[in-house]
Amino acid sequence: MKIFPNSHLSPRLATALFAAATLPALPVHAAPQPPAASAEIETGRTAGLEDFVDGVLAQQLATREVAGAVVTVVKGGKVLFTRGYGFADVDRGIPVNGQKTLFRPGSVSKLITWTGLMQQVEAGKVDLDADVNRYIDFTIPPFEGQPIRVRDLLSHTPGMSDLRYDEKDWAKPETYQSFLKTHIPERLWAPGTEISYSNYGAALAGYIVERVSGEAFPDYVTKHIFQPLGMTHTTFVEPLTGENAANMALGYKFVDGRFEAKPYERYDKIMPAGSAASTAPDMARFMLAMLGGGALDGKRILTPESVALLESDSVANAPGLPGMAHGFMVAREKGPRLVGHGGNTMDFHSYLLLAPEADLGFFVSYTGGEGSYGARTELSDAIIGRLFPQQPAQRWTQASQTPPLGAYRSNRRDYSRPADPEGDLKLSAIDEHRILVEGHGPKTVWEQIGPNLYEQATGAREGGPYDQMLFYGDASDPRIGFASQPHVAYHLVKPVQP
Repeated sequence: MKIFPNSHLSPRLATALFAAATLPALPVHAAPQPPAASAEIETGRTAGLEDFVDGVLAQQLATREVAGAVVTVVKGGKVLFTRGYGFADVDRGIPVNGQKTLFRPGSVSKLITWTGLMQQVEAGKVDLDADVNRYIDFTIPPFEGQPIRVRDLLSHTPGMSDLRYDEKDWAKPETYQSFLKTHIPERLWAPGTEISYSNYGAALAGYIVERVSGEAFPDYVTKHIFQPLGMTHTTFVEPLTGENAANMALGYKFVDGRFEAKPYERYDKIMPAGSAASTAPDMARFMLAMLGGGALDGKRILTPESVALLESDSVANAPGLPGMAHGFMVAREKGPRLVGHGGNTMDFHSYLLLAPEADLGFFVSYTGGEGSYGARTELSDAIIGRLFPQQPAQRWTQASQTPPLGAYRSNRRDYSRPADPEGDLKLSAIDEHRILVEGHGPKTVWEQIGPNLYEQATGAREGGPYDQMLFYGDASDPRIGFASQPHVAYHLVKPVQP
């Protein structure tokens, strides 16, 4: 199963704050930062954006195993443009229609689920600080006496093991209600403390919506979100039927230089966490509603206060780096503040980003071979860098102690399975102020910008975004976090031997 958020290590490492203890010998301080970019977007930055995106996609279609893609950008309560690229069906030569072709947003679907949950909070049927067991018909055991609260689902801090299955396992239909009851993940640490992205937790949130509303989840979001917003071609129901099925882009794998079509993916087991299919215009309407304080064309789905909560800070793993909002991930804290969510199924790769201060958002989705995953990230970063350019941080030249190096392992994994050292990040020193990171793609070089704080140098493009890596934790449990991966933490599992 691979319904993941916007996590990536190449070319860019794939957002009351949690106070983590710092390494005693390595105090954490913020590096000197350049002045923040204005929240206003200059006309010259949005002018020509469509041509800019056209150019990026033209190159990607030629070089990045991209079969097809959609891009939509909204600003000031309007759609700036919506475009389709490549093919929805390669063998039949059917091009992507930016207005009609459906794509799979993957975990971007969770933003819809969180919206439904907040509707129930507004209705007084759900208390964010209540034990989730109050709203379900089975029991999730406490961890050392501590229950999972509803707000822990929004911040991805239930303290649970991840669930990993092979693609063939996910192809076997099973209701998500049954799956949630029979596959409760192991509780590993106290809820509300460390973020470790949880598909189970998001699916549980959808089940809570279903239970308290008395409506089946896919029916609920259709009636209370899609219909009011005019999202007429968005659904969580699998498989698709009728017009939606006819307009669905195919998923692909890239074998021996050609695209091979794959069957429609099924994620019944965790439906609220990532089963949606949608068009770019529908996703544009969702973004416009979020940017409009929960309303669009006179139809309100949330109060402005609920939207503000979804976009506000909750918990962060690495002190001083972006963390989770409530459902959204923080992509940038200021200049302007950016919140969003990525989504990857096996076949589709998507990203949605909002800049509330600038009243702007964009959504992209790709289908194709493995290269389309990186292409999604490249385009998203290119758009951010064009609209909200940054300068690289000032490099740190003072003498400093080398942070703990070695193999670091993500806290997001299936703890019921043996750990895979091949998936670890390997960190080694190049010199006093540079670290080499290996794993999850090409090797990358990180240059020091403060005590314990490094910025990615390899693959950085003019205007950014520039990813940052922070060493934190304590002497018994050194950890690293990445600005681009607020949804996970990495723990040292094999120190470099002196």
